[in-house]
Amino acid sequence: MIRTVVWGTGNVGRAAIRAVDTHPGLELAAVLVSDPAKVGRDAGRLAGLGRDLGVAAVDEVGAVLDGRPGAVVYAASGDTRPDGALDDVARAVRSGAVVVTPALYPLYDQRNAPPEFRDPVLAAVAEGGGSLFVSGVDPGWGNDVLPLLVSGLGSTVDVIRCQEIFDYSTYEQEESVRDLIGMGRPLEYEPPMLLPSVPTMVWGGQIRLMARALGAELDEIRETVDRRPLESTVKTRTMGVFEAGTQGAIRFEVQGIVGGEPRIVIEHVTRIHPSCAPDWPVPPDGAGAHRVIVEGSPRIEVTVAATAEGENRSAGGNATAVGRLVGAIDWLVAAEPGLYDALDVPLRPAVGKLGRSPR
Repeated sequence: MIRTVVWGTGNVGRAAIRAVDTHPGLELAAVLVSDPAKVGRDAGRLAGLGRDLGVAAVDEVGAVLDGRPGAVVYAASGDTRPDGALDDVARAVRSGAVVVTPALYPLYDQRNAPPEFRDPVLAAVAEGGGSLFVSGVDPGWGNDVLPLLVSGLGSTVDVIRCQEIFDYSTYEQEESVRDLIGMGRPLEYEPPMLLPSVPTMVWGGQIRLMARALGAELDEIRETVDRRPLESTVKTRTMGVFEAGTQGAIRFEVQGIVGGEPRIVIEHVTRIHPSCAPDWPVPPDGAGAHRVIVEGSPRIEVTVAATAEGENRSAGGNATAVGRLVGAIDWLVAAEPGLYDALDVPLRPAVGKLGRSPR
């Protein structure tokens, strides 16, 4: 059994605790939290399992890492604190642990990551013998292993399009939805996530990964952004009121240009309410989905809609990201220490999990 730490108990951390608990090769060794109100609470309760796991949350990072866990699922946010997240991850790698996380966007394509992100991790690997694999859902499997798998079913491939189409009123992270993405803000507000070059910083690595796997030479990466206001005020279950005239939907593309044409495209269509921008692409049932479209011969379209925590699509997406990461831990433990990406780490069947009940 690989002793595994879950660091953080937010949207991703809750799913990580559940995934570690049901994995036949992993043992939940500790749960790290930063909120004093969570210290001492049982991990099972924090994860919404409705039962105790016998592991109480702690905030003593040094003591936990000094215990030399085999793996760490780093589930703390890196959106608004990338430097802090990088320091935490490098510290865990330096302790000798295999670390998996969705938090560090520049390291999704680790070969082309900026030196200020890559070098500290490589130094930690050399010093402590740990490993790091960064992935998620989007960016993550929705823009790397899934489209690449589907592309292999075609005789000819003209364009690969990866879409995330979501109602963000179910995304229980208000700071990100309002401040980073700009929902409910005046259209004059410039959301940090949509500033020029930021979408490429987050999703460009996925474009490069797919191009590398396809043997394609990128000319450049381009961005397009469109925003729409709400026509009427809406009230959401988790984040309150969003006023008419404020941003209610965004649509952007990160385009990999090959031979002068957009050939590898990651597109996001995000709404705070289904009434906004109804002419834009919609998911099959209005809640949210990830979709891959391969234009070519034949034309192939695959839609993935995951649910968790009471039929919540955002929680379902988080759970698939966690499944990818936690499912990679035993492979990474068996591999050489290093910095890995999605083309290195196989997406594996659910070995030993079929019909398995939580412990």
